[in-house]
Amino acid sequence: MGFLLMKRSPHPLSSNFTRSRLLSVALFYYCCLFLLMFSNSGEARVKLPKNATVTAVFAFGDSIVDQGNNNNLSSLVKCNFHPYGKDFAGGVPTGRFSNAKTPPDIIAEELGVKDIVPAYLDPHLQPNDLQTGVSFASGGSGYDPQTPQLVSVISLQQQLEYFKEYIGKLKRLVGGEKASYILANAMFLIVAGSDDIANTYFTFGVRKAQYDVNSYADLMVSSASSFIQDLHKLGASKIAVFSVPPIGCVPSQRTLAGGSLRVCAPSQNQAAQLVNGKLSAEISSLSRNYPQGKIVYIEVFQPLLDIIQNPGNYGFEVVDYGCCGTGQVEVAILCNEYTKTCEDDSKYLFWDSYHPTEQGYRMLVKQILENYLNDFF
Repeated sequence: MGFLLMKRSPHPLSSNFTRSRLLSVALFYYCCLFLLMFSNSGEARVKLPKNATVTAVFAFGDSIVDQGNNNNLSSLVKCNFHPYGKDFAGGVPTGRFSNAKTPPDIIAEELGVKDIVPAYLDPHLQPNDLQTGVSFASGGSGYDPQTPQLVSVISLQQQLEYFKEYIGKLKRLVGGEKASYILANAMFLIVAGSDDIANTYFTFGVRKAQYDVNSYADLMVSSASSFIQDLHKLGASKIAVFSVPPIGCVPSQRTLAGGSLRVCAPSQNQAAQLVNGKLSAEISSLSRNYPQGKIVYIEVFQPLLDIIQNPGNYGFEVVDYGCCGTGQVEVAILCNEYTKTCEDDSKYLFWDSYHPTEQGYRMLVKQILENYLNDFF
């Protein structure tokens, strides 16, 4: 009990403990707390199978996994401006089509790889980033070669060429043997198809004269299959192929094709389901033909639809409007620094009229990892 006899300390704001010193201590304390909360320890948050490891996360496809590759393109499909990224570290717009993190970031974080997956075309890309994965995806792209041409973005074929370039850089950086090890144990995400259906086929209608929905679905799946096989030949072993979501239920499609009540557009959703059925069958066939790899079909149509139909079960209040602007049509350049946003985006499933919020993505990724992670090992 000797502390009772100690000399009384001066008041913190007296001359011996100035305000500046107190603020310095507080700042140091909060910095330490921030680092403890947000630094990546390199340990997986989800439980991996015994002796399993994931070395890197790579992404190909469209805006769902575009981390900023469109930033310097002469295309309107970009979002490297406010309010995009308002909840990202520092509130900086990076070119991610959301308020903050997107699926590649969240998956890499959960697997213990790293906190952020950068864009391959990021001018500030560091050598260490190459070893743990990058995104080659481009917002507005798709399986149909005409889809990226319509909006002047990076096609899947060009994304594959960038990946070949990347492999050369990786080998020069770490050597051929380690490069092969990194690729063989990396997770490859392929997310595409939404823009083919929503834009190329239905909104622009440029393929309707050539294809009915069934034959267009065949074109998409044939292109997807070729891309997957080419990626596998380049060293990708663990490949996650995401289904097309219920694209008719995103706010913009409700507005454009959902009638006065803005219901989910039935034609778009039916087309998505048709593509998904064919894509799932093709993935099963590829898995048999490439038994040394793990090519896994990831079903996201029903999980996302369940969130839309039962938002309260997932903590959401608004699922038919985006947080940006009116929430009905604003996306890319229509969602800009002059556009107001909702007060609490954590209550919204969609950030703009086409892309989910980070909270929405986290709900989906949680289900994906729970349902499919073991299929890759």
